[in-house]
Amino acid sequence: MLDALNWPGFADLTLAGLLFLCAAAFLAGAVDAIVGGGGLIQLPAMLLLMPGGEVIYSLATNKVAAIAGTSAAARTYAKRTPIDWRAALPMAVVALLGSLGGAMLANALPSHVLNIVVLVALVAVGFYTWRKPDLGSVDAPRFQRRAQLLVMLAGGAVIGFWDGIAGPGTGSFLVFLLVGLVGFAFLTASATAKVVNVATNIGALIFFIPAGKVLWGLGILMALSNIAGSVLGAVVAARRGSGFVRRVFLTVVVGLVISLGWKLAAGA
Repeated sequence: MLDALNWPGFADLTLAGLLFLCAAAFLAGAVDAIVGGGGLIQLPAMLLLMPGGEVIYSLATNKVAAIAGTSAAARTYAKRTPIDWRAALPMAVVALLGSLGGAMLANALPSHVLNIVVLVALVAVGFYTWRKPDLGSVDAPRFQRRAQLLVMLAGGAVIGFWDGIAGPGTGSFLVFLLVGLVGFAFLTASATAKVVNVATNIGALIFFIPAGKVLWGLGILMALSNIAGSVLGAVVAARRGSGFVRRVFLTVVVGLVISLGWKLAAGA
């Protein structure tokens, strides 16, 4: 049970480690489908258990699992929640390009600086959402159509870039952008964020796959687990509505703040 599997594409994980990562992927898929932030669970679990090797392999393999889950969640949401495809698809394309650029710079930028920026942003996002209990309860667009699309494109590019570099909080940032700035309800924002998040994962993999950074055996098993969790999370979110999504959003943001704060305090 504690012996390494020695299977190609599994980085010498033990069977117990593999089962743990699949469980983490399932939980991450469920959380990510509801409001984003599944990377808070899945990526740290991989970094904790991956024996040896470079962090870049965990980042790349995490994208394989994440894209499967976000695709499944996007499909489930599309059946149950209206999505403005004329705005969502252009935002997804720009986010894909941003993610590709972020992946290319993943090894070049100082991660501790990025973590500080993300931590400050998450604290601000969480406080703003907590102080406005009616935020995201209904769709209330704040811009004319053209201005709304520009805000979505700009935000998608920046968040996509961050997702390509590492990605903690990507889904939550997308949701907040669509709720806090654009004026979507939480449920609509979560559905749209899934479409964009699929694109950001594709963008990162466009770089990671040719670079040979993906552990395919591990990635495929975690992808199947992530899909199962994502379908469950999307169904629950669609049934429970925007109020439920808002509560999960605040919980995930608090978790992200604690996680990044601990990482910074430990000097990681």
